[in-house]
This record gives sequence, C-alpha cells and structure tokens, in this order.
Amino acid sequence: MFDQIIVIFVILLSLTLFIEAKLRYDLVALIALLMITLSGIVSAEDAFVGFSHPAVITVVAVLVVSRGLINAGAMEPVTALVSSLSGGIVTKLMVLMGITAFFSSFMNNVGALALTMPIAMTVAKQNDISPSFLLMPVAYASLLGGLVTEIGTPPNLIISMYRQELLGTPFHFFDFAPVGMGLAVVGIIFVGLIGYRLIPNRKSKSDLDTLFKVDDYLSEIIIPEGSKLAGKSLIEFSQLHGLEINILSIIRNKVNIVAPHARETLEARDLLVIKIDPSELTKLIEKTDVILKGAKSRGDYSIKDYALWEIVIKDDSPLIGQTAKTINLRNAYNVNLVAISRQGQQHRERLGETIFKPGDILLLQAADQNIRNVLTRLKGLPLAERGLQINLGIFKKKRILGMGIFLVSIIMTSLGIVPVQLSFTLAAVTMVLFKIMTLKEAYESIEWPVIFMLGAMLPLGEALQSTGAADTIASLLLLTQRVLSPELLVGLLMLVTMLLTNLINNAAAAVLMAPIGISLALGLGVSIDPMLMAVAVGSSCAFMTPIGHQSNTLIMGPGGYHFGDYWKMGLPVTVILLIIGTPLILIFWPL
Repeated sequence: MFDQIIVIFVILLSLTLFIEAKLRYDLVALIALLMITLSGIVSAEDAFVGFSHPAVITVVAVLVVSRGLINAGAMEPVTALVSSLSGGIVTKLMVLMGITAFFSSFMNNVGALALTMPIAMTVAKQNDISPSFLLMPVAYASLLGGLVTEIGTPPNLIISMYRQELLGTPFHFFDFAPVGMGLAVVGIIFVGLIGYRLIPNRKSKSDLDTLFKVDDYLSEIIIPEGSKLAGKSLIEFSQLHGLEINILSIIRNKVNIVAPHARETLEARDLLVIKIDPSELTKLIEKTDVILKGAKSRGDYSIKDYALWEIVIKDDSPLIGQTAKTINLRNAYNVNLVAISRQGQQHRERLGETIFKPGDILLLQAADQNIRNVLTRLKGLPLAERGLQINLGIFKKKRILGMGIFLVSIIMTSLGIVPVQLSFTLAAVTMVLFKIMTLKEAYESIEWPVIFMLGAMLPLGEALQSTGAADTIASLLLLTQRVLSPELLVGLLMLVTMLLTNLINNAAAAVLMAPIGISLALGLGVSIDPMLMAVAVGSSCAFMTPIGHQSNTLIMGPGGYHFGDYWKMGLPVTVILLIIGTPLILIFWPL
C-alpha cells in the first residue's frame, strides 16, 4: 500500500508540474523516474528499460521517416493543388483538413502540419480569409488523422504495446482505422460546416501583410567622410547610445555585404541598411553624424539570393529560453533577426534581449539556399507562401523512391511480416543510404524531448500497474457501476483521458491511463480492447487548449489566437467525438 501511495504522489506531482509548465515535460518525466527508482519501486536495472521499449523506437523511426518524406517532396504534387483551390471557405477547409488528416495518418502530426500550414496561410491571403479560420481546423485535422493508424500518433503505439505485453499480440497497423477514420470524417465535416464559425476572427492581428510592418523599420544611412563611426565594429555601432540598431547589410564600393559579421569594421561612405524603430532612428540621427538616405521598402529588399522568411518555432527549438544574443543567432546560424511576432502582435521590445517562446514567429533574413538548413537547425516551420518555394534539391526519381520505401514498410507492417518498429527503422536507414536525407538530418528530425519523456514515463506506467495503484483507481471508477453500465464506463474512461490530454502531453496521458483502463476491464470481467481503444482515442483529443499538443501551440502565433479561443470550437468537437466514439468502439471492439 505504501508503494501505491508513492506512485500516486509522484503522478500527482508530475501532473502539477506538467500543467504549470515551469519545467519542460521531459525533465518532469525524468524527475518522476528518479523518484520511483530511488524509492525502490523500480529497480536500478529496470530504470531506463523504457528507452528500449518498441513504442519509443517506433516513434523515433516514424519521425525520421517523416523527415525523409518531406525531403523527397513526396507530398508536393498534392499540396500544390490546394493553393489553387476554387470555391468558398467550406470547400477549402474540407480539402485542407482532409489532406492534413491523410498525411497525419502515416507520419508525425507536426510533420503533416508543416506541409499544410504554409498552404493554409497562402490560401487565406489569396482569398482574403482570416488565417484564424483555417489554422485551427488544420491543426485539429493533424490530430484527427493520427487516430487512423498504429503509427499515426505516439498514444496508438503505446496502447498497441500494452496490448502485446498483456495478450501477446499488439494491435495491427490498421486496427485503429474503423474507429479512427469514422471520427476523423465526423470531425472534419463538423469543423468544415459549423465549427470554424465558432473561431474568433483574428484577421486584423494575424494577416501577414500587417504582421510585420517592416516598411516602417528598414532604413538606409550613410557613414559620412570624417565620421567618428569609421573604424568602429558593427557590434560597437549597434550598441551606440543604448539604441537598438540591427545592421542587415553594408553597401561598400558597389559591393553588397549581406548579413555582415559582428566584427566587421565600418568605413567612410558605407551605406548601411538597418532595422530600427522610427523613434530610435530619430535619436540616432540627432546623436551621430550619420546621414539618412531614405526608407527601404520590404518589396525592394530581397537582394539576389537573400530574402526575408517568416518561420514559427517549435517547442523543441534550441531558441526556446534563449535570446538572439545569448545563442549568437547571427554568427552561429548565419541569419539576421529582423522582427518577432508573438500571438499575432508584433514584438517591439529589444530583439536581442527578447527570450524566445514556442509559437513565436520570427522574421529572418537568410540566403535562399541556406533556409532549409536554418529551418532544420532552429526547429522551425515556414509560415508564408515563400515556404512553399523551398527547393529541396530532390529529383522526381527520389520522390518516387521515398514513397516506395515508405509504402513497402507499411505493407510489411500491415501484413504482419515485420513488426512496426523494425519495418520503419529499416525504412529510415534505407532513406539515409539512398541519400533522400543525410544522417545529420535524420538525427535532427528526432524530437528528443518527446523521446526522453516517453522513455522516462513508461516505467512509471509499469509501476502504476505493478504496485496495484491502477487497480485502486479502477476500483474507485467501479463504484459508479450502480449508475453506469460497462458501456458508459468506456465513455467515462475516454472522457477522463480527454480532459487529461488537454493539460499534459498526449503520450504521457496514454501511459498513465492505459494501466487504469486495463484494471477497469479486468474488474468488470470484459475485454481490455475497448478500454485500450478508449484511452487511445481520448489521448489524441487535445482540442481545448493550446498546450495539449504541439500542433495547437504552433498555430497560436500565426493565427493570433488567445488561450481561451481553443475551447470555443474544441469543446463541441470533443463532445461530438465522445458521443460518437463510444458506440463506434463498442461496435468494432465489443465488451
């Protein structure tokens, strides 16, 4: 009993830390693992066995294969059609959500969102539609699509492995499809016809034409003959008189030095293209002898292969918690930070001292040929239509090869020839060998915080079961038997999981709720399959908050959403999926 108290205490502490979000979720999971190990509930030998769990290996492989598919441009012919869609907003929504859900069924949720989010922004701009009406539905579609297959989302893999440990066989690749596909179709139809109308119109805050008012910030100044500024380095000039000056380029003797190094020395007659607030530009003119040549418009700014790019940063980006100065953004990544937008509002504080947060939109100056590497290293997604023009350097032959490797791995898994963790690892290795992606790109595509969180949480889930804590919680749920039938208990389990997954990572929710679902099934004397399916569905229904899933976080800035915007459409979507999902599960996975 004492062990149960410790496990439940660790879980409650972890949930509190997850919700507060002061510590990153992978660190919280590691703390929980250390606590149950040091208390003797989990042996030191078994403490890190979760990192070799098939579910963890499969998640790694799926992330790498997703990157290979993006590199191969496998989806580009389909996505190109979406940007030229005709018809009203309902048609565009249905197609965008359908394509996103399809991609998400076979690849990482965020990878699917990465393919369609730039298209949604382009469609919104071309058709004068608020991006807020498109981005939230597309993010929700990435979650709905994950319900369809075993690899669609980490919770499905976790649930499948729980079944294997208990019954000896996992759920097969398409076992999730009868329920998942039905829910995905219902969700898309509801959002496309009714749900999007519940989303607040944030167009005035998130439209890309007004998101970054760069025209008001780019100016040209000249260093005159005899100026005291000649001989000073750029870093000295940029900190002059406590002003915030960002030097984008130097034109010297008709040679354009783009994104110059911080140690570059100024010379007389240099023409500088700078980014500066108008009020600070006035102070610069008053306090120095520089000559203002004139405002530089954004439309004229792209210089040869250099351009301005809008990217949104993910929550595993190396920028998170850093500033442009502390991470040495200009020199380390060969990009220039021009502006920051947070939740649809341009950030007007000092750029170099602004701490980056997940979902921030950055306006970067970078070379066209370098942007792909920048996106990979910074863990960012392209936002504007320029993101659709990234030349991945992959010929049609490699596109076909990438799709072929992927389809073979799916066939091998669905026919039971090779377990999913082996088939997708084989696909990932094959893609590297055939140079669809580099080994460096493969490693960079892995979301290590998710992997560490999964590896650390799985022993906690095992402890929940081995100590009997799951049975204790299940027995409390069984007290409702007097008023609730076993069928309604399936719905109750799904509801509890849905509420939990809106507050913590969906994989963590699956790890915690699966043992409870198993104990509940054993207590009722029914099959564990409907209970596990209820947990799988519930874990992927993080529609009511921006923190429940990374897809929701990423669209918060581009859509200009507020925290409270999500539940307005997310709550009815959740209720509908609960009402329809419960009977669907009981039809295909009877008690």
